[in-house]
Amino acid sequence: MASQNGFMHAQKMLSTSSSASKGSPDSERDEQDGARLPVVAAGEPSFDGLSETEKAAIDDIVLHAREEYTEQQYKRVLRKQDFLLLPLMWLCYGTQQADKTSVATQATFGLRTDLNMTGQQYPWLTTIFYLSYLVAEPFSNYLMQRFSINQTLGTMMILWGVVVGAIAASQNWATVMALRALQGALESSISPAFLIITASYWKTEEHSLRALIWGTSNSGMGIITALGMYGIARRAQDHEGGLAPWRAISLFLGPLTVTLGILAFLFLGTPRESLLLRTEEKRIAQARVVASRTGTDRLKRKWDWEQFRETFRDPVVYIFFFLVLINALPNGGTTSFGNLIFVSFGFDPLETILKGIIPQNVLGIAWFLTVGILTRKFRRIRFIMMMASLVPSFVGTLCISLLPKTPDYRWPKYGCYLITVTGTVTGLMIWSIAISNVAGRTKKSVVSTSLFIAYCVGNSIGAQLFRAEWAPNYLPAIGISSGFYALEFIMMFCFRLYYVRINRRRAKVIEQRGMCEEEVKREGEILAERDTPDHLNPYFVYDI
Repeated sequence: MASQNGFMHAQKMLSTSSSASKGSPDSERDEQDGARLPVVAAGEPSFDGLSETEKAAIDDIVLHAREEYTEQQYKRVLRKQDFLLLPLMWLCYGTQQADKTSVATQATFGLRTDLNMTGQQYPWLTTIFYLSYLVAEPFSNYLMQRFSINQTLGTMMILWGVVVGAIAASQNWATVMALRALQGALESSISPAFLIITASYWKTEEHSLRALIWGTSNSGMGIITALGMYGIARRAQDHEGGLAPWRAISLFLGPLTVTLGILAFLFLGTPRESLLLRTEEKRIAQARVVASRTGTDRLKRKWDWEQFRETFRDPVVYIFFFLVLINALPNGGTTSFGNLIFVSFGFDPLETILKGIIPQNVLGIAWFLTVGILTRKFRRIRFIMMMASLVPSFVGTLCISLLPKTPDYRWPKYGCYLITVTGTVTGLMIWSIAISNVAGRTKKSVVSTSLFIAYCVGNSIGAQLFRAEWAPNYLPAIGISSGFYALEFIMMFCFRLYYVRINRRRAKVIEQRGMCEEEVKREGEILAERDTPDHLNPYFVYDI
């Protein structure tokens, strides 16, 4: 197994540096890192233990492909990815967000009353979605690795579009619950698929901006669908006795999702799978991302049980898990009750769309793009921007929970809730950090699965924090959300320090080995193409 050989290879020692590094506790730690450095023979790439097919593929993509193409060719393929692939990703991701959160708008237009929901029945529509998402997530990852991303994602999108449309025919809470459970299982494919696609087409320094661009679709498609839903609701109000607005919303979103699912089946996938690029362009796209040292899709990777076990020895997996869990807790409540919170300020359902949802989404897009541009222009500020994004969310939720309930504070509360949208950037950027800092195909699958488990658990619990007895203001739940934002800020600060420490220790050990920059670069890329996980590739540099 290629990665197993990589583990054995990465655990050899260079005796000269080992003897020189003994002594202090810091030196002992450096020796432990040094023990994981593979032996480097200048001019001889580390091809031991590989099949002839693997050697040829790695030799082609690492040692030859990049040399064959000009900067103009790389830029041409990058432009094609940015102008053809990104817009499709934007539409698909935004539509799944609209499908997922559509119950929030439907709730303001009669969903709860028409189906006679009582107590905690409404928040259970969100909880069951994420519980189903949680159960289905490992199977989705397996299917994408067993078959292909485009086939798995496209098929699931078509099916969940049918489910969303079927909600329009529901006559009771139990039916909607069953459909939401099925929808959650099917939607579990898109986010992990997009993480792999982003890592396959763009380099590490490009991940943040691209992920934030398709991440703006949550707000961008939110505006588009909100305007569509506003028109539907307005027409329903003007023609009483016709189709209920919440049913028409499902009939609007369902066919849209099916159409995009067909396009996803054809064009979304890794460079090796997609019809977007020609054969030569696929090789150029793969050659571009070699320098990221996270591995390309040049070889189809099989599930690696050795890498699976090794993944759980990396503490970063657990840090990611709890960070996503804490991030998802307030998100689970606000995605289900955000519209109802605006209504509690004194707005009617139509005003909530025009004065609440759309302005908040516009602010969200502006902040997403600002963070994306800054992180692309300045290196090593991704964690700083994530922490900065949490501050308005913390301040906004805390102020709402403390302000008096009187109508005089309607607009201050409105402003406070509006700025909480900046915190949504943080959730997506955690995923972009995972894209850049996790190598090894099986490890990527394990990490993405664990992150989505945390995401689902957090959102499920978060929806239940908004208790029926706290309606219509839900002030205790909003106050609890502010506490989660503060805790998330502290965890991110500590996480960044951890990555900085690992990078410095690796740089120190490499310096002791006396390796030149070209040797470090070559060995790091070869180990990555051998599907070596990041924590066992001592030449891997974590992006912060």
